[in-house]
Amino acid sequence: MKIRHLLLPSGITEGIPLLVEAHWTPEQATAVVELLDDIREQIVRHYALQIQEYYRENRVQDALPPDANPAINDEPF
Repeated sequence: MKIRHLLLPSGITEGIPLLVEAHWTPEQATAVVELLDDIREQIVRHYALQIQEYYRENRVQDALPPDANPAINDEPF
């Protein structure tokens, strides 16, 4: 199933949609956000080096334009 009109940080565009309650109280929404922050913090603490290496290998190269690495002998101007 395609997820339409939703830009996720992961870039995922296909999968099972996740429904989130539309009528939480501010306290409920805050509790969920704090839980997600805690989960993220624990994952990053445990996997920080591996995550950084993954980003270095996969995300940075994907973001560079094709001409971002000029030949060594090219003049800068």
